[in-house]
Amino acid sequence: MKKSLLTVCVLALAVSFAARAARAQSGTVAAGPAVARDADAEKSAKHELEVARHYFHNKKAYLAAFKRADELIAGYPEFSKLEEVLYIAGMSSFYLSEGKGKQTLPKAEPGKQPEYTPENLRENAREYLSRLVKNYPKSDFRKEAEEALSQLGGAKEEKP
Repeated sequence: MKKSLLTVCVLALAVSFAARAARAQSGTVAAGPAVARDADAEKSAKHELEVARHYFHNKKAYLAAFKRADELIAGYPEFSKLEEVLYIAGMSSFYLSEGKGKQTLPKAEPGKQPEYTPENLRENAREYLSRLVKNYPKSDFRKEAEEALSQLGGAKEEKP
């Protein structure tokens, strides 16, 4: 139920961004409202990051932090603090793969493959931390990301 609701929300968000981009390209949108919407998106993304930070640092609720950061990456790809979001997503996934934190992984529904297996979590961690290292070479999070990547088998290779 939660997964289908999340899917519907992500699709609605994607459609709204596509419609906004199409209107902006047609030249019918003034520069003022577009700037206001970007500022609103940045403000919303900052709030989501604060929540993810709280789960990650204070609560050690790595599953909640991972889900929040994963949604942030998908919903706000131009966010100014994306490097920190990638770090939280990658490290949360890494810690979950090692069984760390205060949350247990959800059990798979009968007849379905489990979504959060240690292998999947390690792969997610490699993906997010590799993006961080590659796209943000001067990041404050780079050193920790590289250390985690060395334990995960190195940076993930990009597909050609």
